[in-house]
Amino acid sequence: MKEAANIYVALGANLPFRGRSPQETLPDALQQLAERGVSPVAVSGLWTSPAWPDPAKPAYVNAVAEVRTALEAEALLHVLLEVESRFGRRRGERWDSRTLDLDLIDYHGLVMETPALTLPHPRAGERAFVLLPLAEIAPHWVHPVSGTAISDLISRLPADAIDQTHRSG
Repeated sequence: MKEAANIYVALGANLPFRGRSPQETLPDALQQLAERGVSPVAVSGLWTSPAWPDPAKPAYVNAVAEVRTALEAEALLHVLLEVESRFGRRRGERWDSRTLDLDLIDYHGLVMETPALTLPHPRAGERAFVLLPLAEIAPHWVHPVSGTAISDLISRLPADAIDQTHRSG
């Protein structure tokens, strides 16, 4: 496959890794992706959102990157999981704190469901911490299944989700 952009990856972390803060981990993860043939072409600013479902846990630092790669969707997923692992990600309890979370949000508008991968990401259109940074770099984005514009998806979010998710810097 020819390399093309319009692939969106959400990044998040709320735990330090090897003495590096989540704010430092996300750019480091992008560098690791680039070294594996997944090149960022646009990256949102850093956003902060409360941990869910337990807001007493450390807040998350989030971003979204548009990337370019020759990898097919499932091969890209494997690279994302490899980089997560390299940054100490251990899969345990769902929604638990983590050193790095990389989610494939959209892959050229592809709609697919396999045991390993669902595209677009099944909850991307409901998450302020994905939609707000995505809108920053892709204000034209349209949900591949519903056909809903990102601005309309954001307008449907609960007000408290938007209020609690803010640009970090």
